[in-house]
This record gives sequence, C-alpha cells and structure tokens, in this order.
Amino acid sequence: MNGNIHSIESLGTVDGPGIRYVLFTQGCLLRCQFCHNADTWEIGTGKVMTVSEIMNDLESYLPFIQASGGGITVSGGEPLLQIPFLIELFKECKKLGIHTTIDSSGGCFSHSHLFIEQLVELLQYTDLILLDLKHINRKKHIQLTGMANDHILEFARFLSDHNVPIWVRHVLVPTVTDNPDDLRELGEFIGTLENVQKIEILPYHKLGVYKWEALGYEYPLKDIDPPTEDQVRFAQKMLTAHWESPNHT
Repeated sequence: MNGNIHSIESLGTVDGPGIRYVLFTQGCLLRCQFCHNADTWEIGTGKVMTVSEIMNDLESYLPFIQASGGGITVSGGEPLLQIPFLIELFKECKKLGIHTTIDSSGGCFSHSHLFIEQLVELLQYTDLILLDLKHINRKKHIQLTGMANDHILEFARFLSDHNVPIWVRHVLVPTVTDNPDDLRELGEFIGTLENVQKIEILPYHKLGVYKWEALGYEYPLKDIDPPTEDQVRFAQKMLTAHWESPNHT
C-alpha cells in the first residue's frame, strides 16, 4: 500500500502526547489563509512511500518515542484523503503497540457509504484525533478556508458519537478568528462534544510565508501580527467555558 507523502519529522513534540514520528501527507481540500504548509495542497503529488518503508524508518526511533509515551502522528495536508493507506499503516503500528494519532481538519468528511465504511475501520486503529476547528461561523469559515464548515462540524459530532478521543485545536488569528462572539459560540459547540480530552490554542505565526512566496502565491495575512499572551489566555478561557476536563489530558 502506497501513500503520497510530503515530508517526515522524526522527533516531533507538538503534535500529540510525547515524542512523535510525524508523517505529513500530501493533498488538502482547504485553502486556509494562515496555512504554513501550502506546499502540501496539491493532491496526488509528493513522494510515494510504502507502508513498509515508513515502518522501517519509524522503528529506528521507537526507543525514544515509546519511552516518552509518544507514537506516530499523521498530519498534512489532509490525511483522511488517503484512508486506505492509513488503515494499513496503523494496522502495522498496532502490531508494535505504537500510539496512533491523526491531525485532521475534517475537510473531506462525507456521509457517502464508502467513506464512512473506511473511516469506521480506520478508527479501530486510531487512538487520538487532533481536530482543527478553524472557525465556527459558516461565512467566515468560507472566507478563511474556501470551504463551508457544515461537514466539519458533522465530523466532530461523528467522532463524539463514536467516542473517539480528540484534542480540539484552534488557530488564533487576530481580527480573523478571535472575535469574542465567535469564540463563545465555538466554546458552546465544544461543550456539546463528549470526547474532548484537551483544547489547544495555536497562536498564529508567519513561519510559512516564505512557502507561499516560493509557490508564487500572495500571502493574505501579511499585515497581521501574532496574538498577545492576553489574547491567547482570553481565547483559552472562552473555548473551555463549557468543557469539563477529564482526569487526563
């Protein structure tokens, strides 16, 4: 089984618990204005790698990863565009007792029979989903990502209904995703989910601007500065207002 891979970070520390082997897949349907991996957008490109190749590489890092309580995180791009590949990869990981995580925006979620059938199988081998909720307001979500968020919120509910543990992540962009009313509404939505283990505010940064320029794209948020610590704390307070933290994170 082959996957279209953009890159690999062998010892990541910010994409799930512990030290992670982070696999960035190629291809995404969203066009987020703050994306720092715009070079992962194009579908069907990247380096073609087999599950065996990835597992052979991953196993060399296992002593560090497992000692830290870490595992593998598949990010992107959008990993769920390659579900059959993920199923085979995670099956092999589970044979070695490796913790498995998917970092997803839910942008390709569909109620089609085939997608749901494959997703349900994948979730049998998935320990955690890092769910990126970009914006709760539908119109603002379209402006920010080029896509409505109805199916993304349905994906969040689907994961809750199937009791799949998630960490909710929200990129805080001043003047774009930090409106108090929007944050309150997002916090209320998060409060309806029964599977949230952690809520993370990811402060907006400009580390991906050079990629946009290299690709010949005009970066739309070039005049926006990262949020202050106070803005981050306020957003964290709003998003956790209706959430009951579990005993573990």
